[in-house]
Amino acid sequence: MRPSLKPLGEMIAAAALAALAALAAPVQAQTAEPSTAAAPQPTRSVEQANATLQQVARDRAAVHDEFAASERVCYDKFFVNYCLDKAKEKRRAALAKLRATEVEAEHFKRADSVEKRDADLAVRARKDAEEEAQRAAMPPKEAKVVDDTPRPAPNAGKPVVDREAEHAAKVQRQAAQDAADAGKRAANVAAFEKKQAESEKRKAQVAKKKADSDAKRAAHEASEKKKADAAEAAAAAKKQ
Repeated sequence: MRPSLKPLGEMIAAAALAALAALAAPVQAQTAEPSTAAAPQPTRSVEQANATLQQVARDRAAVHDEFAASERVCYDKFFVNYCLDKAKEKRRAALAKLRATEVEAEHFKRADSVEKRDADLAVRARKDAEEEAQRAAMPPKEAKVVDDTPRPAPNAGKPVVDREAEHAAKVQRQAAQDAADAGKRAANVAAFEKKQAESEKRKAQVAKKKADSDAKRAAHEASEKKKADAAEAAAAAKKQ
């Protein structure tokens, strides 16, 4: 009985190895696709960022649809778990790439919004400074106080000394008001400069976080690729 069972066992083993090789070949070709794809171009405008985010949403839906289709195919194959693991790895790599593209586009939009806000503040501060310079260059408005017409002035009954004192007080009040306005404008300029410094600090922090995130993602992807290479090598060793 033993001599008759030996050829049957060899036939089963050969069939299993052939099925494993047929399953591994297309999956290996699929997992190699992300590494050969061209790197995404950096965002240059808000319109490009919006278009990128819309495309990422469409691509993410396509990745999920493709994984669902791969699941259905895997359940009809001999090595179901092996096929499912490869499909999951392909989905993970594709989603990670899409997420990196999405983060870059969102970061550009946030930075653009901050720059526009700072530019608006700079324009307002410059206009205030120009208006203040124009007011300072204008001659005093004393001519409006003196009435050279023969008509009696509303305060003609008041003594000359009182009128002069009233005029002097009015000039002093105007000078005090101008000084207060100048102080407010100086405070506005100082506040604007502080906001600019804080904006630059936030930009530096965002850039550092992005660099750290990119480094972590690259390390994770390298680790995942190393695991995948080890699994493929193990599968190839079993096939031999």
